[in-house]
Amino acid sequence: MSKCEQCIVREFSSLKALNKDELIKLAECKTSRLVKKGEIIFEEGENVNGIFCVKDGVCKLTKLSPNGKDHIVKLVTKGELLGQRSMISDEPVNLTAVALEDMQVCFVPKSEIMGFFDKNNQFSMNVMKNICGDLKESDKQMVNMAQKTVKERLAETLLYLQDTFGKNEDDTLKIQLTRDELASMIGTATESCIRLLSDFNKSGLIEIKGKKIILKDIPKLKKMV
Repeated sequence: MSKCEQCIVREFSSLKALNKDELIKLAECKTSRLVKKGEIIFEEGENVNGIFCVKDGVCKLTKLSPNGKDHIVKLVTKGELLGQRSMISDEPVNLTAVALEDMQVCFVPKSEIMGFFDKNNQFSMNVMKNICGDLKESDKQMVNMAQKTVKERLAETLLYLQDTFGKNEDDTLKIQLTRDELASMIGTATESCIRLLSDFNKSGLIEIKGKKIILKDIPKLKKMV
């Protein structure tokens, strides 16, 4: 694992505000680990006592609903930080983080991060902006759930997956979610999600190749949103 001051992904997170001396200090106290696909990084209700910086890979943040099903709240990719909100509020994490693919993450203890809060105003502002961005996205999701149909939410999610994570050389979506995970993202039953994907396929909006999906008619998908 590289030193923090040489790590490119920090430029995508609040850590970009740290100076060279602070980054050297960060490198001395961080621990790095490889996370296998399907492995839990932290669970809802756990005291994390620090933040995770995602160096590579993608994970899902899920919330357990009263009926015992996991709802995907957000997908997190390289350069993003996990655990900021619970660290500042001094509460256990309210979401579970699970790797969707093999990942590299670095953990920084809360004691070190809070020291930067006291000395680096720009870092503090960056963290607050990220948390505000998450809250804004949460508000948008809540409105979508209330006002948009499942079909519209599916179209929007498929576009988001391609715009955010890209596509493979064969044009399939780079990030491969199970039908359960896709249903969880749009807030519907797995059976309904499978049926809608079949409808999209028949209409020429997408092409299904086994478990993979190709977006065929992006203009029409955008009109649905």
